[in-house]
Amino acid sequence: MKLASFLGLVAVAAVVPASLARAESLDGRNFQGVFLERGKTSGDADTLIFKDGRFRSTACDRYGYSDAVYRTSKEGDALRFEAETESKKYGKLVWNGVVRAGKLDATVMMVQQGKEPKENWVVAGEKK
Repeated sequence: MKLASFLGLVAVAAVVPASLARAESLDGRNFQGVFLERGKTSGDADTLIFKDGRFRSTACDRYGYSDAVYRTSKEGDALRFEAETESKKYGKLVWNGVVRAGKLDATVMMVQQGKEPKENWVVAGEKK
């Protein structure tokens, strides 16, 4: 194989994974919905923001929760995401969610030292 052909194949191989990674990213997408404690029928308005590889929940801002790196994986026609945000005062939120057809459903476990974890939910639709 000639060097030029080999280098061309290497260049294509380098581009394909990057394009696949973008297809499985939520970057640039925002979802508006509600953050609910388990068992409650009303909660806080929330916008979930995915930007530059980081995740943020606006409902959690007032409690001092940080943004965080998020991870995604493809599941059929859905995109699963995970993140852990943290507040010095309130502990950690462990996010596990699925985005399918513009709808986001997530379970959010509040983990505080010395307390039982509390389950919360977020349901949201994509903001266009």
